[in-house]
Amino acid sequence: MEIRKKISIQFTVIVAVIQLLLYLAIYISFAKSREDDLYSKLEAKAKGVGQMLIDIVEIDAVLLAKIEQNNPLSLPYEKIIIYNYQNKVLFSSDEHGEISITTSLIDQARLNNRVRTRIGEYEVLCKFYTNPNERIVVVVAAIDTNGFKKLIALRWILGIVFIVGLVIVYFAGRIFAGRAVQPILRVMAQVDKISVSNLNARLEEGPSKDEIARLSATFNKLLERLEASFKMQKSFIANASHEMNTPLTVITGQLEVVLMKARTNQEYTDTINRVLSEMRNLNILSVKLLMLAQASTELTNISFTLLRIDDLLWQVRTEIISRYPDFLIKIEMHQEIDDAADLTVFGNEILLKTAIANIIENGCKYSDNHKVEVDLAKVSENIVLHFIDQGIGIPENEMQMIFQPFYRSKSAKNNDGHGIGLSIVEKVIVLHKGKISVHSEVGKGSDFCIQLPLAQKNS
Repeated sequence: MEIRKKISIQFTVIVAVIQLLLYLAIYISFAKSREDDLYSKLEAKAKGVGQMLIDIVEIDAVLLAKIEQNNPLSLPYEKIIIYNYQNKVLFSSDEHGEISITTSLIDQARLNNRVRTRIGEYEVLCKFYTNPNERIVVVVAAIDTNGFKKLIALRWILGIVFIVGLVIVYFAGRIFAGRAVQPILRVMAQVDKISVSNLNARLEEGPSKDEIARLSATFNKLLERLEASFKMQKSFIANASHEMNTPLTVITGQLEVVLMKARTNQEYTDTINRVLSEMRNLNILSVKLLMLAQASTELTNISFTLLRIDDLLWQVRTEIISRYPDFLIKIEMHQEIDDAADLTVFGNEILLKTAIANIIENGCKYSDNHKVEVDLAKVSENIVLHFIDQGIGIPENEMQMIFQPFYRSKSAKNNDGHGIGLSIVEKVIVLHKGKISVHSEVGKGSDFCIQLPLAQKNS
């Protein structure tokens, strides 16, 4: 069901319930007022008849009958019955016995001074009067024909108004709902026009700050993330294809050349070694691409455990030196770290080791002395790592781009690499709720600083 129709129906139902309650209150109030008005007239009648019979000696039952017969103030279908102290009828205008008064009702009137009741269509009032000589009960009954006619008319009026009101409310609700959902329809129309080819399009937020504007802003933020993701994916695929195509082309070319004619054993050996080198390069590239993809995934897909950062540093140092014996890696720990908790972080061991290894390898590779100093300290609730080298440095105008995938500094073009390492480092650190910054001067070296929250703060 459309939202417009739902709103119209719900709006109509709510108004119908409110109307019904109000009309019931009006009807009940009017019915109660009619009843009270009739009983007031009945009591006034009973009082007049009782006082005449008790207080005026000359009036007896016969005279009273004549008086009431010609009384212009008589009520519709009025019946009067008077009982003495022995519950015998002194006077009765109920010639056909339409009103049946029980002894218990008379006794109740004597006890409570007055009793209201209903007998058939008649509304009855029993009133007790007394003086030193007489104790009588006057029963006055009548049918409020005019009052009931007014109640019936009121029911019809309220019923018609209720039905007409609901029809008006329903159509008014449709108009209101149509205006209410119009901004949503406008947003839907704008969203329908957005496709992969125009992800740079944005929704109109408008000057207001209502829910529709916030919805449009939320859509725009989603589109920004999608556009960035598509651009990154497109760039990643293009760069990855280029990076992988280069060693594959070299391997293919070398094999085609060596197969063009017979070669000596040494030439075959040299070709195999070159192909093997390119294969290793291709293998390293594929591993880095997989690591970059893993570092870009959601946090829920990666298992985190408690890790000691100093253990990771020493493990990485051992692994790097086993591959590059001429690399020098010095690890220094500040004296204020005297507790294992000051070295414990909550993270993924493989990703953190990869990030640390990338920074150290880059520092050693781009330094003439192949040396990197690692400074380990605790600052507030964070563990801070400084990776300091005396390498070629990074130009200031390239500082903002070094963490982009496949970006390589102009000064590093002569060295082997793919431009993926620092991108992996940044994503890993952000994934661990940390921060990475770099200070560098061309020709003097670089200082990469990593901050990671300690386990107590991060857990």
